[in-house]
Amino acid sequence: MDIQRPVDKRARRIRRLVYTIVGVGAILLITAGLSRLRPAAPTVERATVMIDVVRRGSMLRQVRGVGTLVPEEIRWIPAATEGRVERIRLLPGAVVTADTVVLEMSNPELELNALDAEWQLKAAEAEYKSLQAQLETQLLDQKAAAAVIQADYRQAVLQAETDEELAKNGLAPDLIRKLSKVKAEGLTTRYEIEQQRLAINTRAIQAQLDAKRAHVEQLRTLHGLRRRQVESLRVRAGTEGVLQQVPVEVGQWVTPGLNLARVVEPEHLKAEIKVAETQAKDILIGQHASIDTRNGLVPGRVARIDPAAQNGTVTVDIALEGPLPKGARPDQSVDGTIELERLADILYVGRPVYGQGQGMVGLFKLEDDGKTAVRVQVRLGRSSVNTVEILDGLRVGDQVILSDMSAWDAVDRIRLK
Repeated sequence: MDIQRPVDKRARRIRRLVYTIVGVGAILLITAGLSRLRPAAPTVERATVMIDVVRRGSMLRQVRGVGTLVPEEIRWIPAATEGRVERIRLLPGAVVTADTVVLEMSNPELELNALDAEWQLKAAEAEYKSLQAQLETQLLDQKAAAAVIQADYRQAVLQAETDEELAKNGLAPDLIRKLSKVKAEGLTTRYEIEQQRLAINTRAIQAQLDAKRAHVEQLRTLHGLRRRQVESLRVRAGTEGVLQQVPVEVGQWVTPGLNLARVVEPEHLKAEIKVAETQAKDILIGQHASIDTRNGLVPGRVARIDPAAQNGTVTVDIALEGPLPKGARPDQSVDGTIELERLADILYVGRPVYGQGQGMVGLFKLEDDGKTAVRVQVRLGRSSVNTVEILDGLRVGDQVILSDMSAWDAVDRIRLK
């Protein structure tokens, strides 16, 4: 026979409450413990990152830029007059001399003006010769008249002297002496006037000839200008070198001043490189440089620094001091490296991808086990092309990751595999 045992409901409720409190407490303790655990570090393939060691020693500061080779001497050949391009005789790349004809143009109106100027000059020269002959004839007539008067004057003087002697000896009346004297005095005045008139006419003739000669010279100059304009239709190089550009086409009508061709001296080139304006502040005239033409290195020096920045870059001219490698030509792309200074006994490391000089950057530093890396704040100093000075945050022998780690900005620790 089953005997029913008495049930203590109050004790059962107490046990349930105790169990509940203990369970809740255990859950809270487990949660608190788990919250104190660090999240697992993400894993990064070691082969995909670039690692460098912090060193102490001397560091060569350099800046780098890209640019092109350009001629030191460039000659643009402008159109001296308007005309139509009839024939392009040479193509870019041709070797030219000063008298080499590059292209030919035509302008019928210009040729007609030159012919008209030539006929005007010939007519003016003929008029000058005719006027010269006419004035010389007039001058000869005046000289002949003056010679007659001079002869009469001398004859009258002699007659007056003769009559004076005869009158003194009583051989001639005194009246004749007086008449001879008056006639001689009259011819003296007339002779002086005629000489003055002859001098004035001589100057007047010379003035007329000078005016006509000036007109002839004016027409001769105009004719020479017209002829030079016609000759300029045959466009010449004007210097020795290589024809680089002919930016016109056959049949094109060109106006004065338009560039028709470009001639350069390929043996005399310089490099124009673009340097970031943030790195150009330490560049000075005369600093050593090296130009990489992809076919060899050419030494050089900084020759000019553009005072203005364009599109975030500064143009620097490098004068080349060595022979150019084969294949070097104008407008060829090159890389330029400029040596700024050599820093002695400093702490430095390879330049990180996003690290700029004179600033703070977060870098992952490898721990002693070489398998984990933690983020540290590093203060950078002066920078070069491939290295940067370390001012604070790292020591000699520390290994840091220089690669782009922006994908792990949310973590401060990674594992290398």
